[in-house]
Amino acid sequence: MSKLNSEENEILEAFNRGDLKQSKNVLEDIKRHRAVAENTLKKDARINIRLPSRDLRSLQARALSEGIPYQTLVSSILHKFIDGQLVDKAANK
Repeated sequence: MSKLNSEENEILEAFNRGDLKQSKNVLEDIKRHRAVAENTLKKDARINIRLPSRDLRSLQARALSEGIPYQTLVSSILHKFIDGQLVDKAANK
């Protein structure tokens, strides 16, 4: 199982205690949450960057070893950095 953050652990504990109640409008809620998720994950912007070819080759090699396209890897890295899941070690010194 993947690691859970504190909020996810709190939800899991509430579920295990039986504190959670089913929504009265389950199908409506599912539809609304699905729409929110789709809009959140929508890739609607394009960027163009220049970087050293060595870095690009390294990104492509890393993506290949992960089994994903390199653009997906770059997007994931940026997303994690923005969300604070990746930390710039140089900034913390």
